[in-house]
Amino acid sequence: MKIKQLFCLAALTVPFTAHADTLSISAGAGMWNAAPSGSFQKKGDPTDVNVKDELFWGSESQGYLFATLEHPVPIIPNVKIMATKIDQSGNGNASFTFDGVNYTGNVNNDFSIQTVDLIGYYEILDNVVSLDIGLNIRSLKVDYTINSTTTNTTTSDSMSQTIPMLYALVGGSPIPDLLISGELSYIAYSGSTISDFTAKVAYTTDFFVGFEAGYRKQQYTFDDVSSTDADLSFDGVFAGAYLKF
Repeated sequence: MKIKQLFCLAALTVPFTAHADTLSISAGAGMWNAAPSGSFQKKGDPTDVNVKDELFWGSESQGYLFATLEHPVPIIPNVKIMATKIDQSGNGNASFTFDGVNYTGNVNNDFSIQTVDLIGYYEILDNVVSLDIGLNIRSLKVDYTINSTTTNTTTSDSMSQTIPMLYALVGGSPIPDLLISGELSYIAYSGSTISDFTAKVAYTTDFFVGFEAGYRKQQYTFDDVSSTDADLSFDGVFAGAYLKF
């Protein structure tokens, strides 16, 4: 699917008359215990590099920030901004080939994925059942460095992309101020896919303070993106707090 076609599809799926009944502003932060899995490789390498067995990644606590603005103005979408950074590092005895370079002996590495999501969405339903549909413009930045202290060899690279993703939230409120929801941002393009799924429970108290907890999974499948193939996922539980006015 072409990127232009994706924008058109998102526009067609959103009824522009849907909007919130009142003005609402919220902002919060939390921690996500993300467990990594998968592998990646440069084009031309004989095999891929496993992030757990060869780069020695493990579960790490990652932070996230978010802010939301909902309003009663027709046509103009509600807005959510969310920033997440995944940091991974490892050190150990390994043997693999990456970007045509043989790494042996003591290998250490640093890897990060930074995402900033700008989500414009419409509230199709906002009662006992919630349904939001919109478009997520994701700023994605990837940085990594791999170093062998045994052979004094280093490979580093970075990638920055702005990616449009379809966005949807489905939820229910069995009691007032409690929301149980599933949230998804997704794109598939030219053999590559990116998805970000969240299942959570959120409760807002009478004192403008709210709490949320749940499960989140980010999945990155790259087919020849910056000459790199990858199949990486990060998933685990999270918990956070927010202020809502």
